[in-house]
Amino acid sequence: MKDSQPYGTYAPTGLVARIAARTVRLSNRTWGGRRLALFLRRIAIGLLHGQPLDVERFGARMRLHPYNNNCEKKVLFTPQFFDPEELAFLKSRLEPGCTFLDIGANIGAYALFVAALAGPRARILAVEPQPDVFDRLTYNIAQNPFGTVKAVACAVADKAGELTLFVDPRNRGESSLKIVGTNEGARIRVPAVTLLDLARSEGITRIDAIKLDVEGAEDLILEPFLREAPAALHPTLLLVEDGTDQWQIDLPALLERHGYRRILRTRLNLIFERGA
Repeated sequence: MKDSQPYGTYAPTGLVARIAARTVRLSNRTWGGRRLALFLRRIAIGLLHGQPLDVERFGARMRLHPYNNNCEKKVLFTPQFFDPEELAFLKSRLEPGCTFLDIGANIGAYALFVAALAGPRARILAVEPQPDVFDRLTYNIAQNPFGTVKAVACAVADKAGELTLFVDPRNRGESSLKIVGTNEGARIRVPAVTLLDLARSEGITRIDAIKLDVEGAEDLILEPFLREAPAALHPTLLLVEDGTDQWQIDLPALLERHGYRRILRTRLNLIFERGA
């Protein structure tokens, strides 16, 4: 069911507000800071009794449900823990007016972060296949004045059609077209397109960056795209979740053959840049 309550209905109050204000200031560089933040976060989540919170994060308004989605937990209570190296890199490299594809957008943290930076000439696609998570994504997009983010309700895969998505009920961000650490009993059918077809259907002729977080299916998406797409459509930057143990091919080697070099490796992701 889509959320019809206006933004601000679930503004933090009382002890929850004080905890949220405290956790966002704790250091993500020390063991003690991280442990205290996680401890306080658990207390606040218990006090919420299943309600979301309306907050501003990464320059954007968001309604966050910190229960079965690690992304929302981090962005709400500890945004400084949410891919800090990756976001800093994108901030340093993306230009105003860029074209950015967020594949596996979840509730839109990356897409809205880029939208807040890239100005009114930017073009941002936020692609998310899970219907209820997609509703959260579209709600968050609608609370902001950017006008540059379009949500697309589908999966991206190596073929078009209707595919099975394996849903992890404990962490919706780990749902995947592959069975990768998810509950095999939780599955839904979702529409899927290839990355090339997605770009063509949206009239995209240049891609500055793609963030690809699809729980081990990154190789299935990129191999046919790099093989079939014109070189002019190959993105300058690729931020890919590190699925080395799950990929069926040597994805870094494939990217290298297409002119990419790895320029950053973080705890969770790999960033590649395409040479001129």
